[in-house]
Amino acid sequence: MTDAVHLDEASAAERAELPSTADAAAISASVKAGDGLGCHAGKAELKKAAEAAGKSETLARYAEDYPVGPHDQPQSMCPAFGSLRVGLRMRRTATVLSGSACCVYGLTFTSHFYGARRSVGYVPFNSETLVTGKLFEDIREAVFKLADPDHYDSIVVINLCVPTASGVPLQILPKEINGVRVIGIDVPGFGVPTHAEAKDVLAAAMLNYARREAEQGPVQAPRLNPGDRPTVTLLGEMFPADPVGIGMLLAPLGLAAGPTVPTREWRELYGALDCAAVAAIHPFYKASIREFEAAGRTIVGSAPVGRDGTAAWLESIGAACGIARSTIDAAQNAVLPAISGALAATPINGRITLSGYEGSELLVGRLLVESGADLRYVGTACPRTPWSDADREWLEAKGVRVQYRASLEQDLAAMEEFSPDLAIGTTPVVQKAKAKAIPALYFTNLISARPLFGVAGAGSLAQVVNAAIAGKARFETMREFFEGVGEGDKAGVWQDTPVLRPDFREKFRKAAAAQAKKRKSEEMV
Repeated sequence: MTDAVHLDEASAAERAELPSTADAAAISASVKAGDGLGCHAGKAELKKAAEAAGKSETLARYAEDYPVGPHDQPQSMCPAFGSLRVGLRMRRTATVLSGSACCVYGLTFTSHFYGARRSVGYVPFNSETLVTGKLFEDIREAVFKLADPDHYDSIVVINLCVPTASGVPLQILPKEINGVRVIGIDVPGFGVPTHAEAKDVLAAAMLNYARREAEQGPVQAPRLNPGDRPTVTLLGEMFPADPVGIGMLLAPLGLAAGPTVPTREWRELYGALDCAAVAAIHPFYKASIREFEAAGRTIVGSAPVGRDGTAAWLESIGAACGIARSTIDAAQNAVLPAISGALAATPINGRITLSGYEGSELLVGRLLVESGADLRYVGTACPRTPWSDADREWLEAKGVRVQYRASLEQDLAAMEEFSPDLAIGTTPVVQKAKAKAIPALYFTNLISARPLFGVAGAGSLAQVVNAAIAGKARFETMREFFEGVGEGDKAGVWQDTPVLRPDFREKFRKAAAAQAKKRKSEEMV
């Protein structure tokens, strides 16, 4: 009953901030174009509707933080998966999705495929609740029911495309209920280019909340105490052993590895903010970097990858933290010979093209080059930022072409151009490479899920990469065995070879074009 009274008391003021009935009807007409729920209304229409519904400031900030490339944006999974994954990996955090049922189903399926061990909240809607503002009230009611401090420190509510385009105002949800923090974010596919950057959207929102809490007074201490040594916060998801390895590199400098952002629980956010410097291991977390800079923290780009990268990174970290020159030299001398030895002991021989969407592609590229690989191309779905410039400049000096916001077409074109002994990339790149009898490895599961930094990273890629290159003969055998099964419309094994009917295709093409023209004329009316 208490919650119901609270809802009634607050609803009048909050409803004043919802779109008016006339605005909502116009928004709904635009958003629902095509299928009744707006999923296929098109990026331009959804963005236009979102701006009309009061989301222009949010979209403008996303456009500045996550600029797209000349091809609009990379082809990847739904961006909201990044924010969803961050929330699901945090202790004592509930995550609620607001979006079309098909989108929610796909996101929850993917999250459980990647090992989520808890439920995802969902607030369904229909045309009526979307237009009248009842959806917001339903979300608010769901949040109040979830806000149990015995179970949760925070609740994350994520607007997907249609609620964002309709102006569902998560920003006016209560900031706290019964001591449980409430964070509402918009993560539309038409505003956030990749799921990697969606991790930054939620991480930054949490850092902002935690920073304001710390500014107001004492906060809860992190679970793990680094001791008296100043810490370096690590920005970006990485292999679990990497923070340990980085900590070993920092110890001779008198520093310790701090929390990794995105964090695994709320109290780690305070420890992340209370640092001597921030290491932007993944350099595209621009909104999170803004929060750290607001807290007065220095940002250091690149990472301790390979011999050159480790030497430069220790230099930069030491300078940022005011470490004496002699101490920096001693730290470098203690580890660089071991890294050089590990690289020499595990060489990689072969021409490679590399692409991915995690954000660590340039770092992996550096390690491959120092391992002796003939690397020709590095493509990343993430954008260029000042914190990746050192990696880009190093790679380009070695003759490697670097492509930010790489499209699938650019990755495939690089593979065609350089005819590599091994293609490392996303699923469609790997599929295309194997069809051409080129050995290939999936970047996310087989490359980025390995230690990359320090001595442990120096020899981590050689075994899997060399084994893959050595398997080319098997691909040649398979291609010969399956020769003649056909491609495209003729793929597979057939009793009779399929006969193409271009006249049918032309008929359906004209019908579809006429239907689209009719819809366009109706919209103009």
